[in-house]
Parts: sequence; structure tokens; C-alpha cells
Amino acid sequence: MGRTVLLSGRPGVGKTTLIKKWIDAHQGQCGGFFTQELRESGARVGFEIVTLDGQRALLAHVRRRGTPRVGKYGVYVAHVEAVAVPAIEQAVAVADYVVIDEIGKMELLSDAFRAAVLSAVDSPRTVLGTVMLRGDPWVDDLRNRADVRVVVVTIHNRGQVFDALTTLVAG
Repeated sequence: MGRTVLLSGRPGVGKTTLIKKWIDAHQGQCGGFFTQELRESGARVGFEIVTLDGQRALLAHVRRRGTPRVGKYGVYVAHVEAVAVPAIEQAVAVADYVVIDEIGKMELLSDAFRAAVLSAVDSPRTVLGTVMLRGDPWVDDLRNRADVRVVVVTIHNRGQVFDALTTLVAG
């Protein structure tokens, strides 16, 4: 099994920024995906999946009708399965590092996503990701695995977390 480091913390503390900064400063092939906010007139209206090779798909949007929903957002589970899951699987197959940003309520609506996360963690690859702060039983089981290291990021410690990431990810 490889090493898994998951960053957790409140929204907006810089978890994704830390991972992107680590990728930019590190050598080795990375694959996987990020999520990013979609904004209109300064207001958050949704989220987008962006793979490290440039694919994009809506994850959730306030104007999406029907179910499933997480808060005010309608979630596109099919997009998770068509874009995020293959990005994880491809990274496990060929990359040195698997980026999974994020393991959250929206993504976890997909059983295929859960399976891909477990496959990545069980693989010999190093996984660097983010995980929601408040878990559910599945997330709690993931967080409590002996081969998973969870680091809580705050506004006050994010500089130290970046400095520690190389050590945490390397061993």
C-alpha cells in the first residue's frame, strides 16, 4: 500500500491551495482532480470538477432541479462517475501521486466514487487529498485507517502544513 495524506478543515482555509502549491513545487507525475467553486456576481452558485489533465464537468449547481441535493445544490452524480472516477482510476494506473480533492458529501453520493477512493488508498500510489471535516460512517472508517494520515488545516497553521507536506507524503 502507498501513503495517503488527507487534508481536512473548514471551507476556505486553503486545503486545495496547499495541494496545488505542493504539486507545483514537487516532481513526479500527478493525476486526479480538484473541485472548484463557480461564482456569479460574487455569489457561489455551484462547483466544478477539474481533472489534472484539463477535463471539466459540473459537480453541483443551485439551478439544478431534482435530487440528489446537498444543501441548496443539485448534484450531478453522473458527472462524478464520468469524470472524477476515471481521473482517479487513470492516476492509480499511471501516476506517482493521486490527487482527490475532495472526498465530500457531493462526491460520496456515488458508490463508484467510494470504490475508486478505496482502490487508490489500497494501491501502491501516494494519495494526496482533502476530506470533509465532519464525517459520516464511511468517511470515519477511511480517516481511521492505519495507512491514512489526516491533517487538520487552519488559517493559523496552513504555512506549517505546506512545509510538512513533503515529509508527510514522502514517508
